[in-house]
Amino acid sequence: MPGYVGFWQRLAAFLIDWMVVFVVYGPLVVTAFGTEYFSLDVPRYWDAATGLVIAVGTLLFWRYQGATPGKIAIAARIVDAETRRAPSTGRLVVRLLAYLVSALPLGLGFLWIAIDRRKQGWHDKIAGTVVIPDDE
Repeated sequence: MPGYVGFWQRLAAFLIDWMVVFVVYGPLVVTAFGTEYFSLDVPRYWDAATGLVIAVGTLLFWRYQGATPGKIAIAARIVDAETRRAPSTGRLVVRLLAYLVSALPLGLGFLWIAIDRRKQGWHDKIAGTVVIPDDE
């Protein structure tokens, strides 16, 4: 039976990814807008641009590395669930958009990874992807 990367490993990868975003993007935001940007009282005009930059960066990592920095750090990669080869760019875009499906009902689509036999979140099921150890 092929191995899949489970919930706790994927959570660790997610936390690593957000640390990378914070370390890289945080200083840019502070330089451009000052620390007031993080106040809840200030309009957040750049949030959409920030989300777009993160989304494009994520897609580029998935497409050219098979994983984000967090998944690379835990030696995991995203593959097509059927062929176990690199997913198409279209499939990766669907996977990214399907994150909303996983996130909106209180993150249940991400928690699903913990109980699914192939360790797929709802976004993986929708896109037809699985996360496997990078040594396979």
